[in-house]
Amino acid sequence: MNALNMNQPKAKLGFNATWSMAVGGMVGGGIFSTLGVVVGIAGVWAWLSFAAAGLIALAAGYSYVKLATHYGEGGGAFTFLREIDADGFAGSLSWVLIIGYVLTNAVYAFTFGQYLGYVVGLGPWFPRFAGVAIMGLFIGLNLRGVGEAGGIEVFLVWFKLVVLVGLAGWGLAQWDLSMLSQGVSDAGIGAALFGAGSVFMAYEGFQLLTYDYNDIENPQKMLPRAVLSAIVIVIIVYVIVALGTAMLIGADQVVQYKEVALAIAGQRALGTVGLVIVTIAATFSTGSAINATLFATARLASKVAEGGELPATLDHKNVAGTPDRAVIALGTAAAVLAALGTLTTLVEAASLTFLFTFVVVCGLAFHQGTGVRVITGFGVLAGAAAAVALIVRLIATDPLALVFLGMLVLVALFGRPVLLRHVKTEGRHR
Repeated sequence: MNALNMNQPKAKLGFNATWSMAVGGMVGGGIFSTLGVVVGIAGVWAWLSFAAAGLIALAAGYSYVKLATHYGEGGGAFTFLREIDADGFAGSLSWVLIIGYVLTNAVYAFTFGQYLGYVVGLGPWFPRFAGVAIMGLFIGLNLRGVGEAGGIEVFLVWFKLVVLVGLAGWGLAQWDLSMLSQGVSDAGIGAALFGAGSVFMAYEGFQLLTYDYNDIENPQKMLPRAVLSAIVIVIIVYVIVALGTAMLIGADQVVQYKEVALAIAGQRALGTVGLVIVTIAATFSTGSAINATLFATARLASKVAEGGELPATLDHKNVAGTPDRAVIALGTAAAVLAALGTLTTLVEAASLTFLFTFVVVCGLAFHQGTGVRVITGFGVLAGAAAAVALIVRLIATDPLALVFLGMLVLVALFGRPVLLRHVKTEGRHR
């Protein structure tokens, strides 16, 4: 029976599952974790921050899918850079990205615990416990293979989209522009760029699909359709949620309760019922983000290990074809970080990392001429401007984030070659 199962063709992700993985990777903990932060930075222009960041993400998504279909294989930026013989840069960038994904998953798990903990009220220990538990659950589900992960993603994504759009619609129906600036300082429209730079963790999930290239049915057609349409939908959802939530509870309340702002908005709209519904959506949403991120990052780690830039043990696969050791290692690391407390500094560093990666990929697509250069060039220029804005803001408000990112870069550039000389790696040929 086991031999028969192993000989069966592995399930492929259709459009619904592919699109859902892209949306799940973006919306997930993104809107739940970053809304209060962005409102605190951009005030009345928070919605514009989401829109501006989304346009850059759309240009980056266009560049990603054009490069992926051009080379005909998964691996994201790691593969694209190796195709132009930039192996050292590819290895260094992949290490930084994988660490960024671990930090992102830790934030998702932390946010899951915060929303659940706000409702059950069992004390400060419970959110930490819940964050670790949800990581354990999705480690187990991912070890079972593509079919289980993809099926769960479809359900989780559609449920949370209905709740988020419904909540936003409730707030927009009470249209009151004064609520967008209630209790927050007017930093001017220019603050939208600073907010856009800070919100990039909320858009990082779309490129996870390029790591799953071989698991997607007819990826040459499916990947561009799924990724680009997902980004457009997510931009719209983020903008209306930013507007609707502020109009329900006021910008000051969004900032004050930034870790559970949407739950407060749900409670304002429908009382206890609204609180419970939004909390369920938040836990499902962050759960789907953990699922999508862990699913794809493990395959990225496997791809990088196959290329000789990570220890060979991370390329090991179980009978379901899942890189099980990578799933366990990445999930466990995220669970540990989620248990340690708030990760604000780490999240800001991760956002800058993803923004830098977007600029690199857009630049590569522009250089290779894959796609319309007006679009890829816009991604380079706008992404670079947002990155500079984020760096300037971090220097003024949170220099530790820049220090942490600098440490990651040093480890990736100098620690990586030293480690790889002392562990077993696979061949570096393509």
